[in-house]
Amino acid sequence: MGDDWYRISNEAEIPSPALLVYPNRILHNLQGMVEIAGAPARLRPHVKTHKLPELIGMQLSLGIDKFKCATIAEAEMVAGSGGMDILLAHQPVGPNAARLRFLMDRYPKVRWAAIVDDANWVNTLSRLFSDAPRKLAVYLDLDCGMHRTGIAPGPEALDLYRTISQSPGLEAGGLHAYDGHNHEPDLAKRTAQCEADFVPVLEFREQLEGQGLSAPELVVGGTPTFPVHAAHADRNCSPGTTTLWDFGYGDGLPDLEFDYAAVLLTRVISRPGTQRACFDLGHKAVAADKPLPRVRFFGHENAEALVHSEEHLMLEGASMEGLQVGDCCYGVPVHICPTVSLHDHAWVVQEGKAVGLWDIAARRRSLGV
Repeated sequence: MGDDWYRISNEAEIPSPALLVYPNRILHNLQGMVEIAGAPARLRPHVKTHKLPELIGMQLSLGIDKFKCATIAEAEMVAGSGGMDILLAHQPVGPNAARLRFLMDRYPKVRWAAIVDDANWVNTLSRLFSDAPRKLAVYLDLDCGMHRTGIAPGPEALDLYRTISQSPGLEAGGLHAYDGHNHEPDLAKRTAQCEADFVPVLEFREQLEGQGLSAPELVVGGTPTFPVHAAHADRNCSPGTTTLWDFGYGDGLPDLEFDYAAVLLTRVISRPGTQRACFDLGHKAVAADKPLPRVRFFGHENAEALVHSEEHLMLEGASMEGLQVGDCCYGVPVHICPTVSLHDHAWVVQEGKAVGLWDIAARRRSLGV
């Protein structure tokens, strides 16, 4: 494949800004995930990156049959796409607890699961699911160093896990531990930090077993620590960004060799200076949660991002001189997950041409539940 693999022959037909996805490159990434994990059964990929039913289908075709999600809408999307084992990686508080029960009633053959770290919500879930078609699998969310969610391993956590095991309508599904604070670029240092962070988690699991409590599944990590956890056969891994990839992780995790499989198409809308160009790629088309630069343009890697607002992105550099108003450019975002959620659909690229649309279904907060 040439250096201009991202370019489409019918760009004149595609309104900008647009999100393009490349199924052949996605498939390569999915196969790479399976290779690192050693088997499809070791994977519970996070769907928050892509939110696409079509990607669920692609993963199912490779034997990946367990999924992790962040929202009720994502969970509903996975179930509607054929996923049969779905873990909601947010404690289902407020109306979301009842929405999760509604999903179980709608899809009774699916194994539904959620994470918790609070005894009151264990009791709430127990009441809601005591007469459900099947038990809700509940995973204890452990804080392994990120200090965002989860309970610290220890006596209180042990009591909470025992409560889960004894609660009507619930079954103890295992442990969930996310080390999203570990973004160390050097693999050896990342590995050392990861292994140290997980010593309390593994000791806690031994304590559970010593008390006669079973922890059937250990769901751990994200993309940065994926290769570290994959080396341990007793852990299931939850990478997400690996499906589409972005230059944030591409630069920051050089040991992970995944392909860019999602690209932004944008156009020059003004030329306010000899070496300046303004593009229709504002905050509403590419995520603004990271510092500039938030997108890296093919062929314009050295251009500097000057201003980024709701509908505009201003670049400056020598490579801007040859651009004219209306010209198309292509770029990869620094953070693909929130970028995808800004688009209603993605253009599907096959053999260098945009041939159709995939609805980014789970970008919405509700799909009907």
